[in-house]
Amino acid sequence: MLFQIKSYLKFLWNSKNEHAVHSPFVFNLVTKCFYDTKSKPEYQVLKNYRDSLLKNKNTIEVTDFGAGSKVFKSNTRQIAKIAKTAGITRKRAELLFRITNYFQPDNILEIGTSLGLATSALALGNPKAKIITLEGCPETAKITQEQFGKFGLTNVNFLVKKFDSYFSDFKLQTLNFKLIYFDGNHSKSATLDYFELLLPTISNESVWIFDDIHWSKEMEEAWEIIKNYPKVIVSIDTFQWGIVFFRKEQLKENFVIRS
Repeated sequence: MLFQIKSYLKFLWNSKNEHAVHSPFVFNLVTKCFYDTKSKPEYQVLKNYRDSLLKNKNTIEVTDFGAGSKVFKSNTRQIAKIAKTAGITRKRAELLFRITNYFQPDNILEIGTSLGLATSALALGNPKAKIITLEGCPETAKITQEQFGKFGLTNVNFLVKKFDSYFSDFKLQTLNFKLIYFDGNHSKSATLDYFELLLPTISNESVWIFDDIHWSKEMEEAWEIIKNYPKVIVSIDTFQWGIVFFRKEQLKENFVIRS
């Protein structure tokens, strides 16, 4: 917790708003998407989705997987507490909805479904998108699949399998994900492994979002490597997320933006 507080204070010191952004692409993204304060009807759906989980007092056996698909912990948890502590926040879900709605990606990959709070934002952001979301824990998946059915999220292909197993099943260069949301494993090694594995899928329009880049010293190290990678042209640090773009027409720049 102390590490995250120090990281956040450093973020506040270095962060800017739209007035310090000179890239037209990033300026438009910040002003028309990040800072869009208009109410959206989809926000109520996201709230209802969250509230239905927060009211669920049942418990499930949760299994989390480390790098290489090795189990590193398994325990019994209440569904409501998972939604409250492990899921994406309301504010972040609304921002994820806006980002998806802004870019309109037609193919989306989410690494780490959990209870589907972020998935619902992706699905509502572009109902025409084809979404693949990966979850390794079967018990969590049962609850999430029920949620998808209850809220009519028909554009989601929910795969219950270990992340490494999914990646090994395909020739990744044949895939064309326009948006990838990385939220499955908050370790440096796994984050960089997934980053490198999925690089063959990038295009000029690709948007990659990495969750919890300031979660730990290791995650900050992973973020530094990712944003300085030659093929990454634009990076945006919003503290909670690191967002990268591969747009060849842009100048290589790194931004720290309050969102």
